[in-house]
Amino acid sequence: MEAEVNKMKLMFQKANSDPDYIQYRPEYEIKTNHSESASKKNPVTLLMESLAIKSQYQTLHACFKPLAVGQKETKSCVCATVLKTTTIIQELQKQTDLELSLPALSCQHRA
Repeated sequence: MEAEVNKMKLMFQKANSDPDYIQYRPEYEIKTNHSESASKKNPVTLLMESLAIKSQYQTLHACFKPLAVGQKETKSCVCATVLKTTTIIQELQKQTDLELSLPALSCQHRA
């Protein structure tokens, strides 16, 4: 379980850094390669850059899909574990005649 959590952390870190890189790269390329014509934008160059950005966006979107699936799976696993633990505690309370108050738990999906 810990390995899965670490994997999810790495995926979140990558997902957070990708948009910054996608924004930075075209700006850097324009400054370094087209600094002399900064006021005159070549439409073909702009089109090519926008296509590259679109491709990078699609790649980023594809990276987020498994992240979302993993997040749902992890949440389901955690909720199942918490509910199972709560059930075990309640059974132990019945067997030992001890009453401990448990906080209200909710594993419902929030949109």
